[in-house]
Amino acid sequence: QVQLVESGGGLVQAGGSLRLSCAASGSLVSVNDIYWYRQAPGKQREFVAIITSRSRTNYADSVKGRFTISRDNAKNTVYLQMNSLKPEDTAVYYCKINVVWGQGTQVTVSS
Repeated sequence: QVQLVESGGGLVQAGGSLRLSCAASGSLVSVNDIYWYRQAPGKQREFVAIITSRSRTNYADSVKGRFTISRDNAKNTVYLQMNSLKPEDTAVYYCKINVVWGQGTQVTVSS
């Protein structure tokens, strides 16, 4: 059964950085498009970033230039490097492969 486990969330001050990890079971990372989404309290889950199986990337406008998605196929892990964090980045962050979601990791940015 496919499993995704996110980690790396935490509390950080505005302007700080965090790196999220999404570890996948099996060899899913190298052959699939991988997504990061986030959900803030009282809001719908929204797209953050994607890295395709051919390593093309795309980002939501709200994070473009601040966040970077990458993959390590040998470790079956996808990363989300988040720099210049803002309070509005506060949310639970989820990774997704096909129809499988991870459990999420909380990111809180204080002002």
